[in-house]
Amino acid sequence: MPPTATYHCAYLTGWVDTKLRRSLTADDRERDALLGLAEDCPGATVTYETVPFDTTQ
Repeated sequence: MPPTATYHCAYLTGWVDTKLRRSLTADDRERDALLGLAEDCPGATVTYETVPFDTTQ
């Protein structure tokens, strides 16, 4: 997490956005940590569009 607390929610939503866009998984430990941090970010919304996966490369 960034040292400045006022940026924590933006960092958290950016992290989750990246995980969702790239269809990356999160293990139980990471999921629990993200959910715990999200409690301090009421009303935060993550909007994303999945990145297409190119299987030809």
